[in-house]
Amino acid sequence: MQSDPPAEPEPEAAMPDGDLFPAPALDTPTAPAGDPRAVLHDVFGYSDFRPGQAPVIEAALAGEPVLAIMPTGGGKSLCYQLPALVRDDLSVVVSPLIALMRDQVANLTAAGVPAGTVNSGNSPEENRRVLAALHNGELRVLYLSPERLLSDDMLGRLRNLKPGRIAIDEAHCVSQWGHDFRPDYLRLSALAEHLPDVPRMALTATADAATQRDIVDKLFSGQDAKVFISGFDRPNIRLSIQPKASVKSQVLAFVRRHKGAAGIVYCRSRKRVEDAAAALQAEGIPALAYHAGMPAEQRDANQDRFIAEDGLVMCATIAFGMGVDKPDIRFVCHHDLPGSIESYYQEIGRAGRDGDPAEALLLFGTDDIKLRRDLIESSEKSPEQKRIEHMRLNQLLALVETGDCRRQALLAYFGESRHEPCGNCDRCLSPVKREDGTIAAQKFLSAMVRTGQRFGAEHLIAILRGEMTERIGKLSHDRLPTFGVGKEHTKAEWRSIARQLMAADVIRADLEGHGSLVPGEHARAVLKGERKVGLVRDPKVATTARLRREAGMNGGDEPVLSDADQAVYERLRKLRAQMAAKRGVPPYVIFSNRTLREMATVRPAGLDAMGGLYGVGARKLEEFGPAFLKALDSD
Repeated sequence: MQSDPPAEPEPEAAMPDGDLFPAPALDTPTAPAGDPRAVLHDVFGYSDFRPGQAPVIEAALAGEPVLAIMPTGGGKSLCYQLPALVRDDLSVVVSPLIALMRDQVANLTAAGVPAGTVNSGNSPEENRRVLAALHNGELRVLYLSPERLLSDDMLGRLRNLKPGRIAIDEAHCVSQWGHDFRPDYLRLSALAEHLPDVPRMALTATADAATQRDIVDKLFSGQDAKVFISGFDRPNIRLSIQPKASVKSQVLAFVRRHKGAAGIVYCRSRKRVEDAAAALQAEGIPALAYHAGMPAEQRDANQDRFIAEDGLVMCATIAFGMGVDKPDIRFVCHHDLPGSIESYYQEIGRAGRDGDPAEALLLFGTDDIKLRRDLIESSEKSPEQKRIEHMRLNQLLALVETGDCRRQALLAYFGESRHEPCGNCDRCLSPVKREDGTIAAQKFLSAMVRTGQRFGAEHLIAILRGEMTERIGKLSHDRLPTFGVGKEHTKAEWRSIARQLMAADVIRADLEGHGSLVPGEHARAVLKGERKVGLVRDPKVATTARLRREAGMNGGDEPVLSDADQAVYERLRKLRAQMAAKRGVPPYVIFSNRTLREMATVRPAGLDAMGGLYGVGARKLEEFGPAFLKALDSD
């Protein structure tokens, strides 16, 4: 099966000269320096730090080298934003994508924090304005790409300005062992030479032990960096993994359950992206497409719409996502198997950043496994890198086929133990039966060996089930001793067995054999009875709706409000959308969904009461509070 290779994320120079976000209000008074908790409340409207934030911020304020690994939605950005306000100095932030930088600037500006970005997507006038504010000491947060930061011009400016810290976001991009390596990030090791007295921070949401070592080695140049790991768990995301049956129907059913919510459908190729978007559109679902083969103008327009509007579904390759800081994405669906657990974790982490319930569905089949192995072997990477990538793929397949709690298996990959099942994955909500599959595995291996290891799963399954196809008759495979010995299993069950045997490396796809299967590392031991094979019964595909009923979730959307509160909430959302459109920013820059729900349920009687709600800082209270109070009083 031919498919496009995974698309690379766009480099900085490829971004458009659009004006999705207005120029930052650089003349905004700087938030007063002082106590971190006071700044947290007064500027950002939060009553307390999220788990893991306080020690990272304390180390940053002390000027120590820091590596912080925090889950997506865990508040990484606050760890470099807050110190700049407390110390009344400058945080320079390295980010890989213009869209992400501009989104962060819009959020900070709305909160009253002087922030800016210099990049090729800005107009020359805007870049000059930001640089002038930088030299006048007005900025507290400056976002730059790696290339821009390491330019001679910018390094010279920063030497004179002496920023308080340099924060390297998405730091896993520096590691060649990671899932999202960016060569430009490797050059950041030169910061130790060019700006030796400026403390450095590295932050990421996903990094296994090898990637963590790589980050420390490349970004801290022998310094004894303090490493903070605040946990990888995202308990608000329901994890579900299903074998492919009718993929179009499975995706459609999943998206329909999240009607009116924003979501992402990841596909492995450009064609599949376009087909998935067209299929959803044909069912009346507002869906967009995003991949590197599209004209840049259309691709960027679709991304801007997804960020700014509610309820859109983005069908995309992995080129989409890192630059999108949208907190209210309610679901992520993998149409195809991702490349590794790191990729899977990073991609599902884009759902539910606001802490509300979200859901991740992964669909997979044997073709996915073969394609992933083909891509690894056909790459120009070193044998050692290929070995590691095969190992990581096998670890992903173990997650896919596990009969235990998905979250326990996922967290164990990152070295984090969870003693109790999560109760919020398909394995916990619908336990599967385990059985000794050694005999089934031996039958499958026997059919494979007796046919010369030249055929794929479907042909071998037909032999095992005793199906007299034209091809079997022509090859006289009906005369084999294994013909018909597997009638006790259905085709679907045999396909599941084949996937599990592939995941356990009992069988492998022959990279030169056009889909044929060959013995894996453990095949000989299984055939000789020296190794047992445990199999999980293939779960029913159509169980997700029942799981949702059992869990009492509201279609994967937000927590249920009373009818009266829901009416107020919708009125507030409409006002927020109008204000966001007028300012040219995404709705969540005004207020988050959580803030609007608190308004709808608490019904604050005045600005002082509204100022105590989640996410309502002083600047937002002053600028947006009166209009929202008026909307609350319109009953």
